[in-house]
Amino acid sequence: QGQLVESGGGLVQAGGSLNLSCAASGRTFTYYDIVWFRQAPGEEREFVAAIDWSGGGAHVIDSLKGRFTIARDNAKYTVYLGMNTLKPEDSAVYYCAADRPVRDVVLREYRSWKQYTYWGQGTQVTVSS
Repeated sequence: QGQLVESGGGLVQAGGSLNLSCAASGRTFTYYDIVWFRQAPGEEREFVAAIDWSGGGAHVIDSLKGRFTIARDNAKYTVYLGMNTLKPEDSAVYYCAADRPVRDVVLREYRSWKQYTYWGQGTQVTVSS
């Protein structure tokens, strides 16, 4: 059984940056799309960004473009979520999920989080004002 482990969360002041990692182990997720979601207290889990297995296809939701980036290093079995100019409203638990590839990674934005099988445990990001 494969495992996804997120890390890199923490407490940061508004305007700061964090780089989250999603590391895969116990199973090869190399040929899987990796998706980042986030969930704030009392809110639905929401899509943040996705990347295909090659790293050539990547998509960040429009509201976060220019501040968030996604990248992967298959040699390290790791996907990264770079977050810059953080705002208090970015505070949430950030999760990564893995899924078999789709034709266009942009379509991930419209797929419910409930359809994903492989999840990490989440990492807390708190942005203070």
